[in-house]
Amino acid sequence: MIDYRKLINLIKEEKDKQGLTLEMLATKSGIARGTLNKLMSSSTKSIKMEHIAKLSNALGLQLTQLLEDEQSESDKLPPYWGYIRVASCTPSLKVANCVYNADKIIETALELNKKQVNVALFPELCITGYTCGDLLFQRTLLDSAVQQLIRISQETADTNLLIAVGLPLSVKSRLYNCAALINKGKLLAIVPKTYLPTYNEFYEGRYFAAAPQQNYTITIGNQQVLFGTKVLLEDQLCPELIVACEICEDVWVANPPSNNHTAAGATIVLNLSASNESAGKYNYRCDMVRMQSAKCIAGYVYCSCGPDESTSDTVFSAHNIIAEYGNVLAQSELFENNITMADIDVQFIVNERNKLYNYRPIPDGYDTVPFYSLPDNSEINRSYSPTPFVNKKHFDYVLKVQAHGLKRRLLHTHADKLVVGVSGGLDSTLALIACANALKLAGRPTSDIIAITMPCFGTTKRTLDNSLQLAQYMGATLMKIDIAKSVKQHLEDIKHDKTDVVLENAQARERTQILMDVANKFNGLVIGTGDLSELALGWCTYNGDQMSMYSVNCDIPKTLVKALVQYVASTSESKLAQILNDIADTPVSPELLPLNKGKLQQKTEDIIGPYKLHDFFLHKFTRMYYSRDKILRIACDTFPEYSPLEIEKWLNLFFKRFITQQYKRSSMPDGVRVGSVNLSPKTDWRMPSDVDMTAFVSKEN
Repeated sequence: MIDYRKLINLIKEEKDKQGLTLEMLATKSGIARGTLNKLMSSSTKSIKMEHIAKLSNALGLQLTQLLEDEQSESDKLPPYWGYIRVASCTPSLKVANCVYNADKIIETALELNKKQVNVALFPELCITGYTCGDLLFQRTLLDSAVQQLIRISQETADTNLLIAVGLPLSVKSRLYNCAALINKGKLLAIVPKTYLPTYNEFYEGRYFAAAPQQNYTITIGNQQVLFGTKVLLEDQLCPELIVACEICEDVWVANPPSNNHTAAGATIVLNLSASNESAGKYNYRCDMVRMQSAKCIAGYVYCSCGPDESTSDTVFSAHNIIAEYGNVLAQSELFENNITMADIDVQFIVNERNKLYNYRPIPDGYDTVPFYSLPDNSEINRSYSPTPFVNKKHFDYVLKVQAHGLKRRLLHTHADKLVVGVSGGLDSTLALIACANALKLAGRPTSDIIAITMPCFGTTKRTLDNSLQLAQYMGATLMKIDIAKSVKQHLEDIKHDKTDVVLENAQARERTQILMDVANKFNGLVIGTGDLSELALGWCTYNGDQMSMYSVNCDIPKTLVKALVQYVASTSESKLAQILNDIADTPVSPELLPLNKGKLQQKTEDIIGPYKLHDFFLHKFTRMYYSRDKILRIACDTFPEYSPLEIEKWLNLFFKRFITQQYKRSSMPDGVRVGSVNLSPKTDWRMPSDVDMTAFVSKEN
């Protein structure tokens, strides 16, 4: 990025060397005097390249090469993936010693700048201390606070930080509890507190006035500064970063100002706080911050006073919290001056709002103030679960949702039987468990399950034995139908003798035909076994295993299917546990290619890649709406066991299959929704079947 301040300083030096006044320079350069005054004050908002060129020519300076060098540097901007590094800081403090407190704030800010922090938040009234009491009326303290605010601004001018600090400020004969927002040597805005607690240990109504309804401009030092609560600070180098501010009690009320701030566009809310400790308050405070970030679909940075405040009546713990859309990214230990940092994903926040915020009206009266940060995502202070769909807390819930969904369909259709194909694989095992659970809810015996195993050319002894043993153990009515003869006859009928996709799909469709016909014979429902990962990749045969009368696994990805089977095993009697664990340990395969001396010739993950990668890609693409490059970037951090080339290879395959196989999802049967990602065209995922994939697959692939 071009450093305009550096160029203006060079121009100032040359002007002084030549003994020119501003009037003389205005005449020589042809720039209006008023505009020139703004330029000389280094107001980057006013500077244009044509101004630099005119001033350079007027003074005989050769700035062309310098501009080229600066432009070259701007082409080397650090990578940006939507992550904004924020810090919630409670440095050491001396009550009523504004100089000492400013020293610590400046020291902390300079340290944070080295750590590539973009937004730094300090506690409520941190320049004076929150617990000054009636000293807040003293002109000495109030003047010192303003002087130190200006010094903080000046001494952090060379950082990339947006800094928020707290101080008392007298405006139009009213004293306000304020947050001051600073960036690159400039006071951007002053935000006063809206709700003043005057109950129990708090008596702010004694000292402060509540924030005015409308914004206006005030003068601090030699700067004109926006004053009010309806203020948005918008990063000119990162348009998704829009910051708003509220103070302590503001978030404890029924309708916090941040509700409107975020509806107006703020993606990160800062809260300067002085929240003292009492029994149980720690968890309540954390839950409140977390839930406010969820309700507002925002990042929420909360910073509270620390143990150096006066303990005459209360104790403060420096409980600092950083949350993002309902998740606490980081929080501090209590009773320690600290710096708590995290990277908030503002791109994800915007992605989510694009989907969910259309109904929210935009509030009136907001002013936007520009600032300049430089997000550097070379290193991301963030980790992601390699199995985003797998959460042990949800296992019982998923099993119950499956069972209740199937029970409702069973009762509605008045079906006598549930018909399910069992292969000895993970998906059919989980479907069989769901059938058993649904019948139990309906007060019916598991013998109402017709479990059909249909071995053919690629069926191994291991999977066949497991399918038979599992069906018998579950008390299902078992049918074994070898389909090899009928498939051969079909292939002969269509005069096909190759080992290819026709051979594979013929088996899948033969099995589906049997399931459908048996269901007709016994007034049954064919229960689909295919999972979410297979639907995403189109790893299913159209009008084969893609089709059923009701699907119980359609919202459950492969990684979660395996985890659920293992979970049921861990809670089951030893014989059943042994069967389930062996099924979980069996390589995933459709078992469609003929065996070679009894050995499996087809392993799904050797062909289409690891399911744990595909499930990760699926979650980040359909749930987070991340770009292809961002998915690749975080996958490389999340899966160090794979090389970046391997990850990119499977990511390209994921997009190719996901996009080209949409037609299979467009005609999928009804099924149970259990999670945040669903590919049914009837509920969540609506995508044409003929989308061009160019934007999602690298040119090299």
